[in-house]
Amino acid sequence: MSEALTATQAAIHGLWETHLASEFAHKDTDEALATMTGNPRVTIVPTMIGGSGRDEMHTFYSKHFLNQIPADMEIVPLSRTIGETRVVDELVLKFTHSIQMDWILPAIPATHRRIELAMVVVVNVENGKISSENIYWDNATILRQAGLLPDAGLPVLGAESAQNMIVPAPLNQLLKQPR
Repeated sequence: MSEALTATQAAIHGLWETHLASEFAHKDTDEALATMTGNPRVTIVPTMIGGSGRDEMHTFYSKHFLNQIPADMEIVPLSRTIGETRVVDELVLKFTHSIQMDWILPAIPATHRRIELAMVVVVNVENGKISSENIYWDNATILRQAGLLPDAGLPVLGAESAQNMIVPAPLNQLLKQPR
Protein backbone atom coordinates (compact mmCIF):
# COMPACT_ATOMS: atom_id res chain seq x y z
CA MET A 1 0.00 0.00 0.00
CA SER A 2 1.54 3.29 -1.07
CA GLU A 3 -0.51 5.68 1.07
CA ALA A 4 -0.08 5.99 4.82
CA LEU A 5 -3.00 4.40 6.64
CA THR A 6 -4.54 5.54 9.89
CA ALA A 7 -4.46 3.03 12.74
CA THR A 8 -8.12 2.21 12.07
CA GLN A 9 -7.51 1.72 8.35
CA ALA A 10 -4.50 -0.50 9.08
CA ALA A 11 -6.63 -2.61 11.44
CA ILE A 12 -9.37 -2.92 8.82
CA HIS A 13 -6.78 -3.88 6.20
CA GLY A 14 -5.41 -6.61 8.49
CA LEU A 15 -8.91 -7.86 9.32
CA TRP A 16 -9.84 -8.11 5.64
CA GLU A 17 -6.60 -9.89 4.72
CA THR A 18 -7.17 -12.37 7.58
CA HIS A 19 -10.72 -12.95 6.35
CA LEU A 20 -9.58 -13.51 2.74
CA ALA A 21 -6.93 -16.00 3.92
CA SER A 22 -9.58 -17.89 5.90
CA GLU A 23 -11.67 -18.17 2.74
CA PHE A 24 -9.28 -18.73 -0.15
CA ALA A 25 -6.13 -20.14 1.49
CA HIS A 26 -7.55 -22.12 4.43
CA LYS A 27 -11.17 -22.65 3.27
CA ASP A 28 -12.15 -22.63 6.95
CA THR A 29 -15.73 -21.70 7.87
CA ASP A 30 -15.08 -21.13 11.58
CA GLU A 31 -11.98 -19.06 10.88
CA ALA A 32 -13.94 -16.87 8.44
CA LEU A 33 -16.79 -16.43 10.91
CA ALA A 34 -14.32 -15.44 13.65
CA THR A 35 -13.55 -12.27 11.66
CA MET A 36 -17.24 -11.32 11.52
CA THR A 37 -19.77 -9.75 13.87
CA GLY A 38 -22.41 -11.74 15.70
CA ASN A 39 -24.95 -10.98 12.98
CA PRO A 40 -23.03 -10.81 9.67
CA ARG A 41 -24.50 -10.66 6.18
CA VAL A 42 -23.01 -11.58 2.80
CA THR A 43 -24.98 -10.72 -0.32
CA ILE A 44 -23.79 -11.84 -3.73
CA VAL A 45 -25.91 -9.32 -5.58
CA PRO A 46 -26.24 -10.93 -9.06
CA THR A 47 -27.45 -14.28 -7.69
CA MET A 48 -28.88 -13.27 -4.27
CA ILE A 49 -26.82 -16.06 -2.72
CA GLY A 50 -25.22 -15.60 0.70
CA GLY A 51 -26.35 -15.54 4.28
CA SER A 52 -27.69 -13.38 7.07
CA GLY A 53 -26.83 -14.23 10.66
CA ARG A 54 -24.31 -16.75 11.91
CA ASP A 55 -26.35 -19.88 11.15
CA GLU A 56 -27.03 -18.91 7.52
CA MET A 57 -23.43 -17.75 7.11
CA HIS A 58 -22.13 -21.07 8.44
CA THR A 59 -24.31 -22.95 5.95
CA PHE A 60 -23.31 -20.63 3.09
CA TYR A 61 -19.58 -20.88 3.80
CA SER A 62 -19.52 -24.63 4.43
CA LYS A 63 -21.99 -25.86 1.77
CA HIS A 64 -22.12 -23.28 -1.01
CA PHE A 65 -18.81 -21.36 -1.07
CA LEU A 66 -15.62 -22.61 0.57
CA ASN A 67 -16.10 -26.16 -0.73
CA GLN A 68 -16.84 -24.80 -4.22
CA ILE A 69 -13.68 -22.86 -5.03
CA PRO A 70 -11.93 -24.39 -8.06
CA ALA A 71 -8.31 -25.43 -7.61
CA ASP A 72 -7.18 -23.06 -10.39
CA MET A 73 -8.94 -19.96 -8.95
CA GLU A 74 -6.77 -16.89 -9.53
CA ILE A 75 -7.53 -13.51 -7.98
CA VAL A 76 -6.03 -10.45 -9.69
CA PRO A 77 -6.31 -7.39 -7.43
CA LEU A 78 -6.96 -4.13 -9.27
CA SER A 79 -7.60 -1.58 -6.53
CA ARG A 80 -8.40 -1.32 -2.83
CA THR A 81 -9.91 1.64 -1.06
CA ILE A 82 -9.91 1.63 2.74
CA GLY A 83 -11.96 4.03 4.82
CA GLU A 84 -12.65 4.20 8.54
CA THR A 85 -15.49 1.62 8.38
CA ARG A 86 -15.28 0.12 4.89
CA VAL A 87 -13.03 -1.63 2.37
CA VAL A 88 -13.80 -1.68 -1.36
CA ASP A 89 -11.87 -4.16 -3.50
CA GLU A 90 -11.93 -4.22 -7.28
CA LEU A 91 -10.54 -7.44 -8.73
CA VAL A 92 -10.67 -10.01 -11.49
CA LEU A 93 -11.41 -13.67 -10.80
CA LYS A 94 -10.17 -16.33 -13.23
CA PHE A 95 -11.04 -20.02 -12.97
CA THR A 96 -12.20 -23.11 -14.79
CA HIS A 97 -15.80 -23.99 -13.93
CA SER A 98 -14.60 -27.49 -13.01
CA ILE A 99 -16.97 -27.98 -10.06
CA GLN A 100 -20.46 -26.81 -9.19
CA MET A 101 -20.20 -23.26 -7.82
CA ASP A 102 -23.51 -22.25 -6.24
CA TRP A 103 -22.16 -18.80 -5.37
CA ILE A 104 -21.40 -18.06 -9.06
CA LEU A 105 -23.83 -20.25 -11.04
CA PRO A 106 -26.38 -21.63 -8.55
CA ALA A 107 -27.29 -25.30 -9.11
CA ILE A 108 -25.46 -25.44 -12.48
CA PRO A 109 -23.17 -28.48 -12.86
CA ALA A 110 -19.59 -27.87 -13.95
CA THR A 111 -19.36 -26.68 -17.56
CA HIS A 112 -15.54 -27.09 -17.66
CA ARG A 113 -15.29 -23.71 -19.34
CA ARG A 114 -12.83 -20.97 -18.49
CA ILE A 115 -14.45 -17.99 -16.75
CA GLU A 116 -13.03 -14.52 -16.11
CA LEU A 117 -15.03 -11.83 -14.35
CA ALA A 118 -14.53 -8.37 -12.95
CA MET A 119 -15.81 -8.09 -9.37
CA VAL A 120 -16.33 -5.39 -6.75
CA VAL A 121 -16.56 -6.28 -3.06
CA VAL A 122 -17.82 -3.73 -0.52
CA VAL A 123 -16.97 -4.74 3.06
CA ASN A 124 -18.46 -2.96 6.06
CA VAL A 125 -16.76 -3.13 9.46
CA GLU A 126 -18.28 -2.52 12.90
CA ASN A 127 -16.29 -2.62 16.14
CA GLY A 128 -13.32 -4.37 14.56
CA LYS A 129 -15.32 -7.12 12.83
CA ILE A 130 -16.82 -7.55 9.35
CA SER A 131 -20.55 -6.83 9.49
CA SER A 132 -21.37 -7.26 5.81
CA GLU A 133 -20.05 -7.94 2.34
CA ASN A 134 -21.84 -6.92 -0.84
CA ILE A 135 -20.35 -8.55 -3.93
CA TYR A 136 -21.11 -7.33 -7.46
CA TRP A 137 -20.37 -8.58 -10.98
CA ASP A 138 -21.98 -8.70 -14.41
CA ASN A 139 -23.69 -12.08 -14.43
CA ALA A 140 -24.35 -12.02 -18.18
CA THR A 141 -20.60 -12.21 -18.89
CA ILE A 142 -20.40 -15.38 -16.77
CA LEU A 143 -23.43 -16.92 -18.44
CA ARG A 144 -21.90 -16.16 -21.87
CA GLN A 145 -18.58 -17.78 -20.96
CA ALA A 146 -20.30 -20.84 -19.44
CA GLY A 147 -22.24 -21.37 -22.66
CA LEU A 148 -25.56 -20.64 -20.96
CA LEU A 149 -26.26 -17.41 -22.87
CA PRO A 150 -25.54 -18.42 -26.47
CA ASP A 151 -27.37 -15.64 -28.35
CA ALA A 152 -24.48 -13.77 -29.97
CA GLY A 153 -26.86 -10.96 -30.91
CA LEU A 154 -27.29 -9.86 -27.29
CA PRO A 155 -25.15 -6.92 -26.15
CA VAL A 156 -23.11 -9.08 -23.75
CA LEU A 157 -19.37 -9.70 -23.68
CA GLY A 158 -17.47 -12.55 -22.09
CA ALA A 159 -13.96 -12.69 -20.63
CA GLU A 160 -12.91 -9.59 -22.56
CA SER A 161 -14.82 -7.47 -20.01
CA ALA A 162 -12.57 -8.70 -17.20
CA GLN A 163 -9.43 -8.72 -19.37
CA ASN A 164 -10.04 -5.05 -20.18
CA MET A 165 -9.68 -4.26 -16.48
CA ILE A 166 -6.14 -5.69 -16.52
CA VAL A 167 -5.00 -4.55 -19.99
CA PRO A 168 -7.18 -1.79 -21.47
CA ALA A 169 -8.73 -2.71 -24.80
CA PRO A 170 -10.66 -0.62 -27.33
CA LEU A 171 -14.02 0.43 -25.97
CA ASN A 172 -17.45 0.67 -27.59
CA GLN A 173 -17.17 -2.60 -29.53
CA LEU A 174 -20.81 -3.45 -28.81
CA LEU A 175 -21.86 -0.18 -30.44
CA LYS A 176 -20.19 -1.28 -33.65
CA GLN A 177 -21.95 -4.66 -33.92
CA PRO A 178 -24.70 -4.84 -36.53
CA ARG A 179 -28.13 -5.57 -35.05
